[in-house]
Amino acid sequence: MFAIDPKDCTNCGECVKACPCDAIVEENGTHKIIDSLCVECGGCLDVCEFGAVFEGTLEEIKNVIYVE
Repeated sequence: MFAIDPKDCTNCGECVKACPCDAIVEENGTHKIIDSLCVECGGCLDVCEFGAVFEGTLEEIKNVIYVE
């Protein structure tokens, strides 16, 4: 499972361009991966120069994104 850390996302849009299945959308000035559309190809992970895209379990993703 992939996710985008909103703290690290610069909203450059490179992940959107790299996604073959339109699973990345802009939300509140950052990008978000729609899990049901993601085929887990890793294209977004490969192109993100800021380390905002990461792979992890649902629990790991929740801890990064929802813990303030």
